Amino acid sequence: MRRLILLCWLPLLSAGCAAPEIRLDREAERLGLTRSLVKGTDYQHVVYRNRAGFQNGELHVYLDGDGSPWIHHQLIADNPTPRNPLVLRLISQDPSASLYLGRPCYHGFGTKPPCTAELWTLRRYSKTVVDTMTAALRELRNALHPRKTVLIGFSGGAALAMLLAERMDGLSGIVTIAGNLDPDAWAERHHYSPLTGSENPAKHPPLSDKIFQLHLAGAKDTNIPPDLIRAAVQRQPSATFIVLPDADHDCCWEKLWPPILETIKAR
Repeated sequence: MRRLILLCWLPLLSAGCAAPEIRLDREAERLGLTRSLVKGTDYQHVVYRNRAGFQNGELHVYLDGDGSPWIHHQLIADNPTPRNPLVLRLISQDPSASLYLGRPCYHGFGTKPPCTAELWTLRRYSKTVVDTMTAALRELRNALHPRKTVLIGFSGGAALAMLLAERMDGLSGIVTIAGNLDPDAWAERHHYSPLTGSENPAKHPPLSDKIFQLHLAGAKDTNIPPDLIRAAVQRQPSATFIVLPDADHDCCWEKLWPPILETIKAR
């Protein structure tokens, strides 16, 4: 054990010992994505973008999951940045102009004011988080001038996609993957503490029927099982819900993504 700890002190010699934001940067570079920063309200957001041109003026905006806000569900993590680059790999398959919009206080910004651990734990879907992501997305859209925008949210990013959609003009669609569409029901199912201070999209009015909605669940998902997603989707009259038999929470969305992208394109 002592030998392993000593090895991890060697700066950046081992990818496994690098900070999660560094590992994401490396994976983004490997996938041909470019990295930049965009200002929200009082927070900086990391953006990864593919090199695809606009198809019919459409922009796909990907929102990642909650990452690692807790250690073993007991201790607050000092760095919530996602360890799994699944969303980056989905973007790399997308032929449409696409970008990854990071959350406030993730990607190495957690120790910088005004960040507090509440913004990746109990208040991860709070008005503060949604407002700054809305401001960041508006900046990006003003720079890129897309005619249509589709939000694509994975896991907890699905909750944020639904909350962002309430605040964004000109949104054409939402796609969620294993989405936490009812955080209160999810916390109750797993006997977690309620996300006090967070907004719950399942308790908000339905989105406009002008917004295309496609909600995807994995039949083998034990983190956010299909019945939790189905109950939330039933509150959205214009939404489509699909359960994929071979998927769980993290697997095997990369394999399934190309035909799903075709479905989005043909909507």
